[in-house]
Formats: sequence, structure tokens, C-alpha cells
Amino acid sequence: MQFDVIVLGSGPGGYVTAIRASQLGLKTAIVEREALGGICLNWGCIPTKALLKSASVFEYIQHAKDYGIEVSAPKADFNAVVKRSRGVADGMSKGVQFLMKKNKIEVIMGNGKVMPGKKVSVTAADGTTSEISANHIIIATGGRSRELPNLKQDGKKIIGYREAMTLPEQPKSIVIVGSGAIGVEFAYFYNAMGTKVTIVEYMPNIVPVEDEDISKALTKTFKSNGIDILNNAEVTGVDTAGKGCKVKVKTADGEQVIEADIVLSAVGVVANIENIGLEQVGIVTDKGKIVVDKYYQTNLPGYYAIGDCVPGQALAHVASAEGIICVEKIAGHHPAALDYNNIPGCTYCSPEIASVGYTEKAAKAAGYELKIGKFPFSASGKASAAGHKDGFVKLIFDAKYGELLGAHLIGANVTEMIAECVALRKLETTGEELIKTVHPHPTMSEAIMEAAAAAYGEVIHL
Repeated sequence: MQFDVIVLGSGPGGYVTAIRASQLGLKTAIVEREALGGICLNWGCIPTKALLKSASVFEYIQHAKDYGIEVSAPKADFNAVVKRSRGVADGMSKGVQFLMKKNKIEVIMGNGKVMPGKKVSVTAADGTTSEISANHIIIATGGRSRELPNLKQDGKKIIGYREAMTLPEQPKSIVIVGSGAIGVEFAYFYNAMGTKVTIVEYMPNIVPVEDEDISKALTKTFKSNGIDILNNAEVTGVDTAGKGCKVKVKTADGEQVIEADIVLSAVGVVANIENIGLEQVGIVTDKGKIVVDKYYQTNLPGYYAIGDCVPGQALAHVASAEGIICVEKIAGHHPAALDYNNIPGCTYCSPEIASVGYTEKAAKAAGYELKIGKFPFSASGKASAAGHKDGFVKLIFDAKYGELLGAHLIGANVTEMIAECVALRKLETTGEELIKTVHPHPTMSEAIMEAAAAAYGEVIHL
């Protein structure tokens, strides 16, 4: 079968790429070995948010009295929570199936492998092999949970994020190794559901890619909720011989042993680039990633790669953006290259975290003279009315030209607010222009305007 474009992988990079290719008039096929939607829809972005929503509802009910509402003692049904999450994921995957049909995209289920001559070999579940070809082949095979040598996952006691979403019963205690987005989201979920949670982080701060003020704020909230946090710490081994796990942790104060039912390894992701034919075709890789140009072509004409298997942030929205740029270039359009310094990052624990651009530390290291404004949600009327006064907005401006260098938010629903800051940076809006942009009252988004005003000494509500 001959196509214009074949996409290997149907995650948020792959299926979005396929749809955009079809919109551009390219005859398109997509190859998927497991389920349409990839990790994001089936085991990542979407079902984890369903779990987190259940935890949030449970917390709300527990604090109903704060809102003047009396309820009897609530009880969480862990298995029902997991079942709801899986139902949400299944529904989203079916939605992608509909989009494939709507856009007349050929879906081929099986393990895909790129071959010389712009061909793809597909091995189906029954072992039969077929061969398809296209003028352009786009690799979007995503990533998986990274395994550390001293933290081998067995899927039962030492687990990755997939198992963490579908445990047969709720653990009484869990050690989470790594405090990136995956780690802190599961820390919030399990803590809210009543599991004893310990976070072990190698770096000095949790959520280490975030601004230090954000890390400190989240640490304070997590600790107040009973989560134990060990920074500058390393898991040196796990003894799983007994009923649970004995986790050996090396800290600045020496080694300690933590007992827990489950250990969750949340130390990032690794690209799925093995056994897909890269070596046979001659596609160059470096440090576990496929090497591409700014329009995602590999060293071989006609072969491209996007998403978690190329350098850049391993985020669903990045993969989607890369795929659209890639196929628009293939179709003869002139898309702008992606600005990787204007990619929003969102973490859906409670309080939520959202950020874009430079941290304060990185901006200073880059040589900028800064104007910094912070506005706490404790001064926000909407946040007070909602009962979510924790957190703040922190904006970092270039003192010389007024450029918004970075935005860092922590609080309720801030993942819904960060897009404004991304647009401001994209449009090169100055701090003074932001101050004069009228924001609706009462809203959480007013805090963005107020933080800008704070940076310029014009804040009203502080």
C-alpha cells in the first residue's frame, strides 16, 4: 500500500500529525501497536487527571464544613476511582478512532519498523507481516518509564506510572522516587486517598525544573499534608524479599531504611527507539534520541521524527506542535520553527503548578537585569471565595525592555491560566502593556495583572 505519509505511533504527536497531514490533502496511514491515543490518552495525561479529580472531590467533601455544608463521613472506593479513570481513557481512545475515520486515515494495528526505501514493515498480533510505503515516514513512537539500574521495576512492588494507575488495592504506604510532574502528581493522589507517602528526590528541591519559589511553596503544602520529603537523597537499593519493601536511602545524614508497601519509580521517561529499524535504515541517534533538524527531518531525506523520541521537552503539547510543523513543511508551507523557550509546563498536583520561560535563577545567569513581581492568591477575592488562597503568581521581566522572561504560578486552576503568559511572550508584550490590559473581576487571572503591577511598583491590592 502506497501513501504520502506514514506515521509510526498514535500518541498526541502521532495522531495530531496524521490528522493535519490529511487536512493538507496527503494520503495518510498511522501504525499503532497497542491502542489509539498512545500513552497520553491511555496511561498518561488523561487518566491521571481523572484520578486526580477523584482525589480533589474527596478532599472537597472532607472539607465541606468549611463551606457551610454538613455531610456524613466520606469513604473513598479505590477500585471505583481506578475504574472511572480507565473509563475516561477508553472514551478518549474511542474519540481518536472517530477522528481517524472522519479524516480518512488508514489505521494499521501492529508493531511498525522503518525500512530502507521509505517503507514500513508491520507485524500484526497474529504474527503476520505486511509492508507499506510512503514518500514521507514520521516516527512518533513516544517514551516509557525510565528504569534506574538499582531500581528495577517488577510491576508488583517496584512499579512505574502504568502500574500506579491500576493497582488492585490501595497501598497503606508508598515511596515515590523522583519529584517531577509524574512523581508529585501521584504523591498528591495517594496522599489525598489516605496512603502514607514519602518522596525521595536526588536534587535539592522537589519539582527541580521549576523556579525555586515554586518548589519551596509546594514543599510547604506537601509537608503540611503529611507527605515526607527527602531532598539530596538517593535510593541505593530495595529489598522486596518480605511482604513489602525495605527502601535503602542515602542522605546527607547517612543511610536510612524506609518500609513501604510499594515503590514507585518516577525518574522520567526514555524514548522508544529500540527495535524500530533505525540502525538498519541508518538514522542517526544521540544520547537516546533521534537527531533531527528544526523541521524534524532526520539525516535521511523522507524520514522524520517528533515527540518524546527527539530532543526537547517530553510533553504532549510539544509533540503535537512538532508534528503539525513537520507535515506543514512537507506540504510546502512555511511554518515557523518551534520556540522551545516558550513552552508551558503544567503539573496537576494540588496546588497546581504552571510555568513558562526563564526561572529567576536562569534569567540572572543569562545576564538579564530583572524586575520581579509576585502576587499571592491570599489577596485575591476569587481565591478567597473559592477557599483556595494558597499560592501566588510570579512574573519575571527584563528591566531594560519590559519583556516577560518567565511566569511561575502555583495555586488552584493555574494550569488554566498559564496560556495567557505564553501568548504574552509570543506577542512580545511588555510588562507595562500587561498592567494596562483590563482583567475581569473577580477572577484568579487578575493575579497575573497584579503581579505585573507589583514588578513596576503599581500594585493596588497589596
